[in-house]
Amino acid sequence: MEITRDLKNHKVQLSENAIALVKKICRRFNYEEGELINILHAVQSQFGYLPAEIQELIAKELDISVAKVYGVVTFYSFFTMKPKGKYPISLCMGTACYVRGAENILNEIKRQLNIDEGETTPDGLFSLSSLRCVGACGLAPVLMVGEKVYGRVAQADVRKIISEYKAGCPTHPSKE
Repeated sequence: MEITRDLKNHKVQLSENAIALVKKICRRFNYEEGELINILHAVQSQFGYLPAEIQELIAKELDISVAKVYGVVTFYSFFTMKPKGKYPISLCMGTACYVRGAENILNEIKRQLNIDEGETTPDGLFSLSSLRCVGACGLAPVLMVGEKVYGRVAQADVRKIISEYKAGCPTHPSKE
């Protein structure tokens, strides 16, 4: 179940196993157009993202236009056409987090990783995004790395958090 990316030509090569998995997911949902969102969720959970080549395969399997698949993928913010890093970093930019310094933390993450929002580090370790609210306003500002939540994050904490992930040994959420 492998996707190989050709960075020079911005193409994705799907392995036979990857193609078989996408077909199996489409079959599980009886190739029904009305199940497109569920199919996209299932496929993205397997591969982490939905490149154009996978969208084309899904369209072919469901006998619908690629434009329809693309329209759904680009309409819903949950879906992504770009691969995320091994450690996706999400920073809450909701009101409570913002007024408690989330913008400074975001700028520090950008500086530390040398990427902008929506980008992935060249080594594939980290990707960066911001969220509107994670529902943990009492812990503002809130940073998530994957499913791990860090509360009351200060700008000075960013280097330590990133270093732990680079070393492969992240600690448990802190500052509760």
